[in-house]
Amino acid sequence: MGAAYHIVQDVLSGYNGTVFAYGQTSSGKTHTMEGIFGENDKQGIIPRMVQDIFNHIYNMDADLEFHIKVSYFEIYNEKIRDLLDVTKMNLAIHEDKNRVPYVKGATERFVSSPEEVMATIDEGKNNRHVAVTNMNEHSSRSHSVFLIQVKQENTATQKKLTGKLYLVDLAGSEKVSKTGAEGQVLEEAKNINKSLSALGNVIAALAEGTKSHVPYRDSKLTRILQESLGGNSRTTIVICCSPASSNEAETKSTLMFGQRAKTIKNVVVVNEELTAEEWKRRYEREKDKVARLKQQLMAAEMELNRWRKGEKIPESEWVNLLEGGVLNLQLAPGSETLSPSVSESVLGSLDRSISVAQVPLLTSAIGAITDADRKKYEEERAQLYQQLDEKDDEITLHSQMAEQLKQQMNEQEELIKQIKLDYENAQAEVQRIQGENEASKEESKEVLTALEELAMNYDMKTQEAEQKSRENDQLSSMLRDLSEVGPNYANAAKYNFENINEKPFDEELFAHTRICISKLSADFKSTLQKLKQHEIDEQKLKESMECNRKRRIDRLEITDPFCFTFWVEYDLKVSNLESGSGDVTQRLETTEKELTECRLQLQQNEVKNKTLQETIAEQEKIKRQLEEQASLQELQVVKERLQSDYDKLKAEEGEREKRIKELSGLSEKREQAKSDLK
Repeated sequence: MGAAYHIVQDVLSGYNGTVFAYGQTSSGKTHTMEGIFGENDKQGIIPRMVQDIFNHIYNMDADLEFHIKVSYFEIYNEKIRDLLDVTKMNLAIHEDKNRVPYVKGATERFVSSPEEVMATIDEGKNNRHVAVTNMNEHSSRSHSVFLIQVKQENTATQKKLTGKLYLVDLAGSEKVSKTGAEGQVLEEAKNINKSLSALGNVIAALAEGTKSHVPYRDSKLTRILQESLGGNSRTTIVICCSPASSNEAETKSTLMFGQRAKTIKNVVVVNEELTAEEWKRRYEREKDKVARLKQQLMAAEMELNRWRKGEKIPESEWVNLLEGGVLNLQLAPGSETLSPSVSESVLGSLDRSISVAQVPLLTSAIGAITDADRKKYEEERAQLYQQLDEKDDEITLHSQMAEQLKQQMNEQEELIKQIKLDYENAQAEVQRIQGENEASKEESKEVLTALEELAMNYDMKTQEAEQKSRENDQLSSMLRDLSEVGPNYANAAKYNFENINEKPFDEELFAHTRICISKLSADFKSTLQKLKQHEIDEQKLKESMECNRKRRIDRLEITDPFCFTFWVEYDLKVSNLESGSGDVTQRLETTEKELTECRLQLQQNEVKNKTLQETIAEQEKIKRQLEEQASLQELQVVKERLQSDYDKLKAEEGEREKRIKELSGLSEKREQAKSDLK
């Protein structure tokens, strides 16, 4: 807390401030900067500084009006990503009119309370990239920068001050052998180590103090922190080390980084917007200074001329050039006192100014550079910086286009994968259908052969059915004739039809049966006539017998022997007639049996008719199979259509690959242009 407390006062006084934590992964940088929100004892630097800013504002003069806005972004894989608006990716770094770098297009939110600031930080933290490694469960995979801009205006004097506070949480340097990073996490580790290496190079160059070029542009992290590292900013670096013996090398490297950074001295000035009166006072002050310097110049020229003429000038008459020069320090415009933190920097710069020899003016091979040349060079440099900004805009635009195209490519690749999968499934389905089609063709051939056989059998069965129908008609007529014979007339000994169902149809047997039935019918008719005649005779005999009985009785009364003899003969005739009636009954039973056999023959005909119906059902089944074959042909048409669609998709894929190659060429040109500009 003590390391960053004074920076809050400097920011509210119009100076820039920066606080960032440096160290290896899992050394506690994020915990130091953020801590645990909501717990006062466990809060980190960021929530404490936010609370201190508002506490100072509440205790300051009532005439001061404050406007506070915040931004939150991260540097992930050397791309600046807005954490408050995830749609803004790969933002560009530009320079303002004072050559101060800033992130163009970053979301800025105005806040009025610590709660709003903390809510903004929570929102950004949810969008930040983190991952799990062997050394940390929540390892930061990006450098996060939380920017607080405090603009204050004195309503009484119209004085305006602006202060910027950068709160940076760096990702830690990693050893792959310890973290076990692989895949995407490994790529992130490479970019993290690269940016931290660039930061170390900048610190080393600034600490050495003799190098004319400081490689700020080697990384976007150092580009954003350019003012914080050797510029107009009060910077505090928190060194986070691990006490574990296994991290001894990393801890030593971190401490050496802090030692080098400690030697860097920044010169800070107030970010003030001057009013017209202040500009006027400054103009008068500078005008007096110019007049005084002109007098000193004239005195120095006169002294020089005297020296050139060989005149010896006593030391008491020498012109004192330090009057109004380095020792004649003036306060910053519009400020009467220096803050404690700023005074230390100013005094340090003063010591260096006195001890270091005067830097010679810019010269060329032919002599000192004139003001016109210097102005020309400044204009050219400004144009080059403007061209750099334009190229940065183009690079940003191309990067955004590349991101969009990459996203579209990923979507198209997913679509192509899905289409390929669908095509493979369709191809497998087509192959299966082709196999089924081939099998169906074989089955169709067999079915056609069977159909031909069935057609021939059908014709034969039709002819047989017609013949059976005629025979059935004949049998029906015979049955009608036999129905007149009666149910009890049959002769099993003469007509044996046992096991008729097991014997095939015999034309000769059928003709013999028909002749037998005709004979039986004729015999039955003749027997029926005889039976009727016998019944008549029997009735007559009964009447005669009744009469004779009466007569016999009458004659027996007189005991006539002749009548007795006649009566005996009459009894013999009656017995003969009764025996003839028994023969007729036996013939009727035989006829009944033959009738039963004819009925069995009819049942056989019904079985054959049923077989004919089954044949018709098989023909219907074959017809359905033919319809299925037609549907298979339709599937073949569908397959051809799918093949044409696949050819179209393949052509589109070729066009996309061609477009990707063109974009790759543009990207290479862009990288070449970028390297040329560097």
